[in-house]
Parts: sequence; structure tokens; C-alpha cells
Amino acid sequence: MTNGRPQRIVLAHGGGGQLTDELLGDCVLPRLGNGVLNQLLDAALLPDAAGGQLAMTIDSFVVKPWEFPGGNIGHLAVAGTVNDLAVCGATPLGLALSLVLTEGWPIAALETVLDAIKEAADVAGVPVVTGDTKVVGHGHGDGIVITTAGVGRVPAGLQLGPTQVRAGDRLLINGPIGEHGLAVMLAREMPELQTPVQSDVAPLNGLIAAALVAAPGAVRFMRDPTRGGLAGLCVDLARQSGYRVVLDETQILVRPQAQHAAELLGLDPLEIANEGKVVMVVAPEAADAVIAALRAHPLGRHAAVIGTIDGARDGLCEMRTMIGGRRIVAKPYGEQLPRIC
Repeated sequence: MTNGRPQRIVLAHGGGGQLTDELLGDCVLPRLGNGVLNQLLDAALLPDAAGGQLAMTIDSFVVKPWEFPGGNIGHLAVAGTVNDLAVCGATPLGLALSLVLTEGWPIAALETVLDAIKEAADVAGVPVVTGDTKVVGHGHGDGIVITTAGVGRVPAGLQLGPTQVRAGDRLLINGPIGEHGLAVMLAREMPELQTPVQSDVAPLNGLIAAALVAAPGAVRFMRDPTRGGLAGLCVDLARQSGYRVVLDETQILVRPQAQHAAELLGLDPLEIANEGKVVMVVAPEAADAVIAALRAHPLGRHAAVIGTIDGARDGLCEMRTMIGGRRIVAKPYGEQLPRIC
């Protein structure tokens, strides 16, 4: 380590926390940065000849184990890419699929993953339209690694992002947090344990479309709290918008089984990845309409307002705790749970 900076890649560099930010800021953006990439959105927005915008995203999935309670790497690959398009306001048009397989991996396992990809793609209503397959030698891979890319269309006039956020706006989420990361971690570290914790992995484009229709022009920002969890997302939102983000701990739902699992593993649910949740910032007068639209959808039955955008222009994220206190929320340094997506 030189001047506090690691000289080699560590697992935490892939965790979506402070080390990921440093890797992007010190290594990637100085070499590849441009006006689009530097925004670091879930999907890049490119001009569309029809007057709207095209959204393009790509993601790789290295989850271990590849199968976990509630899904497998195939569900994750489709949902992750579809959701990155949807939170940018895009209607997904098609997916590209790349498989890197290890010599000796069972064909039956591959078929299980492909069935999951088909199932999730059908739910999302998005076809897999192109792809690639590579095989590496025994001992030089990890069973299966999947990369998915997606393209979608953003309608003309729709603008979402941290710069659209205003003081007084409300923060919403469509349900309980922490369950994907916990399901994967328990399956990896305690495979003998019978647990009710299930991954929340799901494509959210239908849910998000319903919210946008319910309150046209009122949704300011959306993002899915994956790596870094809800804490990482809200810290980024505060920093990028310049406003103070104030969370209400009493409104953030953690199911009892997830809370128990987090305590067992010594983890903070706020920092655990989710794969079926979306955080929205909406105009205050539209919050009730958006909540109603989310709750009418199977993936949003437990939707709630979990915070506000405060008028303070200090870029901090603050939590109002269950006992009435206040604390500053920090972004995770790395990743509590490596290899969960």
C-alpha cells in the first residue's frame, strides 16, 4: 500500500463502496472518462433519432454459490441488467448474453441457469437477442461467469438523476431490504442451515413503469440498491445532489428473519445488496399516488416513504433512529459480502 492506496486488486474493490469509488476515480476515469461515462449512471444515455434517448448498460455476475434460496445466477443476470435500464426510465428492448464456462462444469447445471434466464426474461418481457460463449480450462475458471448487456429506450422529455432532486422530495422504496445478500451469504457459509431468507431477485421494469404512469413528471431519481446497499445508494445521492438525505429508520422494513440472519452474521442490513428493490425520489405532492401504484403491484406491496430530501446543502446522509436520535450514514468501505452478484 502506497500513500494509503492499495497496489493490487482486492475483493473489496468490487463491492460498490469507497474502494470501488477510488478504483474508478484513480484508474478508470482518468483513462477512459468522457461526458457520458463520467456520470456513472446505471445505464449510459445516448441520443435517439426519434427525439428520446437510448439507454445502454452492461454487468457481469460472479455470484458464489451460483444457486441460492430464491434464484440462481441466471435470474440475477437478467434482473440486474433490466433493472439498470428501468431505473434510468428506459423500456428495455433486448439483452446480450455472454457465458464463460469452466471445463468440467455439469451440462445439467448450465441448463438450469439457461432455464432461469428464460424465465426471468419472459417475466420482464425482454428477449435475449445475441450472445457469446467461451470455455476455459479446468482450474482456470469458477464454473460459470455471466455478462449481460442491455439496450432500452427513454421517452422524450423524461429526465431522471441526482441533479433533478429538490428540497422536500420524498424517498420511497418498494419493500424490505437486505434479503438477497443474506440469502447468498447463508447459502455459502452455512449451507446446512435451513433458513426462510430468500433472495428478492426480480425484474422491476413493470413495477417502475406503473409508478411513472401514476405520477407523470413527478419521479426525479431512481436507483436499485445493489452493491453497497441502501446506505451506499443514499450516501451517493446526497453527495451527487448536494442536498442532505434524511432517512427514517422506523419506516425501513427489515423482516424478522433477515434481521436475525444479519445479527447472526454480524452485518448491517443497510449495507447489504438487494436485487429486487428500487429507491425513488418523488415530488412530495405525488408521493401518495406513487406509493399506491407500487403497492398495487406484486413487487411493491410493502412500499413505503423512508425519508426526505432536506433543504440543507451539505451533501450528507443522516438517519433518524428508532429511539429518536440522529446519526450520519457512511458509505461502506468495501463489501461486507463479496461475490453476491
